Amino acid sequence: MAIVELKVPSPGESITEVVIARWVKNTGDVVEKDEVLAEIDSDKATLTLNAEESGKIEVLAAEGDTVKVGQVVVKIDTSFKPEAKKETPKAEVKTESKKEEPKKETVTSSVDKGSTYAAGTPSVAAAKILAENNISSKQLNGTGKSGRITKQDVLAALANGLPSAEKVLSNSWQGGRDKEKVKMTSLRKVVAKRLVAVKNETAMLTTFNEIDMSAIYEIRAKYKDKFKEVHGSNVGFMSFFTKAVCEALYHFPAVNGMIDGEEIVYNKYCDIGIAVSAPKGLMVPVLRNAELMSLAEIEKGIKGLALK
Repeated sequence: MAIVELKVPSPGESITEVVIARWVKNTGDVVEKDEVLAEIDSDKATLTLNAEESGKIEVLAAEGDTVKVGQVVVKIDTSFKPEAKKETPKAEVKTESKKEEPKKETVTSSVDKGSTYAAGTPSVAAAKILAENNISSKQLNGTGKSGRITKQDVLAALANGLPSAEKVLSNSWQGGRDKEKVKMTSLRKVVAKRLVAVKNETAMLTTFNEIDMSAIYEIRAKYKDKFKEVHGSNVGFMSFFTKAVCEALYHFPAVNGMIDGEEIVYNKYCDIGIAVSAPKGLMVPVLRNAELMSLAEIEKGIKGLALK
């Protein structure tokens, strides 16, 4: 019985340690020569560890372990050989030529559902259920005559978990104060160190991006009186900015994260600091879980924190 020891290859000069990122094969698997066994992360690149011989492997390091370059991480027992792939005999197919009978052409008249006035229009019973559940008829495909939405279409959609309009319009923040911790790879650690060094050693600049705010101006001008009458506060720009930031943080969670030692902490909530002018000077109160707030709640929250 011959045992072949696989050592961690050197990713480059000055690198003495690597991290076992992922095992492609596990202890007890029989592999072939040159088959990929694991992925290894270093400060410069991600490498693969390949089998030098065919045989049964024994893994000596776990995923996430930091190992030395040249350390033995896998043993291969060459007395075990992978099973030979059996070739399946090809079945002979006899083709017989037959006289093709001329096909009779049939013309069927079909009504394009999208071209009729009834397409997408709910029936009376279906419209009532749609209104009760705040669902738009555009979310459904009608199976009735000429594409009309029937009561059965709505009930079937609700049974399959069709989201309400409120859920569709909102993002997928679930509330709470949950966090997710992810261990950084060696490459990510080096990048983080380099970025911090650049921040401390070079001049920092501020960039400005222009956006079209005409739609927001129109909304404020149209609803400001009604908004103040209903909610008791003015509708400002900061509430729109806050909602936009929360939406952006959902799609780019890394911006809402932080580095804690060798881990990246992703926050599953949005705490937004907003600068306000107070009698004691400029203050930055923090709105907790701003992702769950409406525009009115954000405006009231900013006002309440400023008056404290």
